Amino acid sequence: MENLLRPLIVVGGSVVLTLVIGWATDFLLRKADERHHETPLWGLLRRGRIPYQLLLCAALLRGSYDEAQLLESRREGIGQALTLVLIGSAAWLVIRIASAIVETSYTRYANARAHRDPARVRRVRTQVTLIMRVVSAIVGVVAAASMLLTFPAFRAAGASLLASAGILGIVAGVAAQSTLSNMFAGFQIAFGDMVRIGDTVVVDGEWGTVEEITLTFLTVRTWDERRITMPVSYFTSKPFENWSRGTPQMTGTVFWHLDHTAPVDAMREKLRDILRQCPAWDGRAYDLSVTDTTPNTMQVRALVTAKDADDIWTARVTVREQMVGWLADEHPYALPRVNTADAILPPSQSQNGHRPSQDGVPHQRRFHGSTRPER
Repeated sequence: MENLLRPLIVVGGSVVLTLVIGWATDFLLRKADERHHETPLWGLLRRGRIPYQLLLCAALLRGSYDEAQLLESRREGIGQALTLVLIGSAAWLVIRIASAIVETSYTRYANARAHRDPARVRRVRTQVTLIMRVVSAIVGVVAAASMLLTFPAFRAAGASLLASAGILGIVAGVAAQSTLSNMFAGFQIAFGDMVRIGDTVVVDGEWGTVEEITLTFLTVRTWDERRITMPVSYFTSKPFENWSRGTPQMTGTVFWHLDHTAPVDAMREKLRDILRQCPAWDGRAYDLSVTDTTPNTMQVRALVTAKDADDIWTARVTVREQMVGWLADEHPYALPRVNTADAILPPSQSQNGHRPSQDGVPHQRRFHGSTRPER
C-alpha cells in the first residue's frame, strides 16, 4: 500500500503545489496590474504564467522523484527528461520576463514622446524589436547548449569540438557570408537610424511603409497591401528614398499638358480654391507655373504641400482630378488638341472633289477625345 501511495502523494503533491503557487502568483500580478494602471509591466508578466508553472512542476518533480521510487529501471531516462523540461521552461520564462521589461520601458518612452518626437519613437521601437530578437536568440542558444551538455556523450565530445572550433568557424563564416552580412546590416540599421519601423520608403520603384525589421530581412507593406521582403543588406549597399527621415512634411507636384491658350492665371486662382477645400493640404505653400512647352502643348506644374506622405498623395490626386474637371467644364479649349492631316489620295479618287480622311469619313479636327467638323 505504501508503494502505491508514495508515488501518488509525491507526483500529485507536486502538481497541486504547482497549481496553487501558480494561481497565487497570477492573483498577485492581477491585483498589482489593477492598482498600477500607469505601467503595463504586471499585466505583461502574466504572459509568463505557463512557463512559470511548467518550471515549478519540473523542479518539484525533479527534486522529489527519488522519494517517489517510481519506475526504478527508468530513473535515469525520466530524470534526463525532467532536466530538459526544466532547462527549456527556464529559457522560455526568461524570454517572457525580458520581453515584459523591454516592452514596458518602450511603452513609457512612447507615451512620453509620441506627440513631440514620433520619429524618435519609431527609432526606439526598431531598436527594441531587434534587441528582443537578439536576446531570444542568445537565450535559445544557451538553453540548447545546456540541454546537449546533459548528455554524457556530448560532454565527452566537448574537447574534440573545442579543438576543431577554429576550423569549423572559418568554414561556417565562408558558407554563411551573406547571412552574417545581413545580421551586421541589421545592427547597423537598428542603431544607425537609417530606416525605422513605420517609415515611408521607396525601394525599387515601390512606395510603402516599413512593417517589420529583423536581423536578416525587412518587410515593406505597399499602398495596395502587398508585402515586399528584402534583405537588410540592401538598405546599407543601395540608395533608397526615406520620406520619413527628418520632418515628415512633403511637397508634391501635379503636371498637366495643355493647349497654349490655357488660362494660367485662372488656373492659379482655381488651385487656391481647390486647396482651401482640401483637408490634406497643410496650408504651408502652393504654386502653379508653366515649366515647359512643345510645338503642340505646354506643361503646367502645380506645387502643393502636406504634413506627411499619405496626405501629399491625397492632395495631389484631388488637385489633378478637380482641375481637369474644371477645365473641361469652363475652358474646354485649354485641353490638348490633336490635329489630323489629310490623306494623300490617288488622282482617280480626288477628282470627285471630296477629301476623305484616312478612315474614310470627311476630314475633321479632333478635340480632346471628341470630333468637331471643320468650318
